[in-house]
Amino acid sequence: MSPKKPANGRIYVSPGPHLSADSHVLQDVEQLDLITKRLRRAHGQLGAVVRMLDEGRNCEEIITQMAAVNKAINTAAFKLISSSLKECITDPNIDAEPVTEKLQRLFLSLA
Repeated sequence: MSPKKPANGRIYVSPGPHLSADSHVLQDVEQLDLITKRLRRAHGQLGAVVRMLDEGRNCEEIITQMAAVNKAINTAAFKLISSSLKECITDPNIDAEPVTEKLQRLFLSLA
């Protein structure tokens, strides 16, 4: 495994022999950053939901925030899958068929 350290300080590890043939690790640093930011935002929103419950806020407000968290997480998941599919299709070093099938199953698990 060869770690890559981009300017933002995060380390990304290239896929190694520990991954199965149908596994994929997203390498697009820009997409990874966007997905991570969306998940951090969802994490903050979820904390707000817990506080709302602790404060005894009304059900409608809580459910509205929970729906926002759910949408943010699902959007991040769909973005991860779509970015991974794009890499698999465009990278000639990847056997795209088994990876694509696995990503399609993951996509359907979100539907």
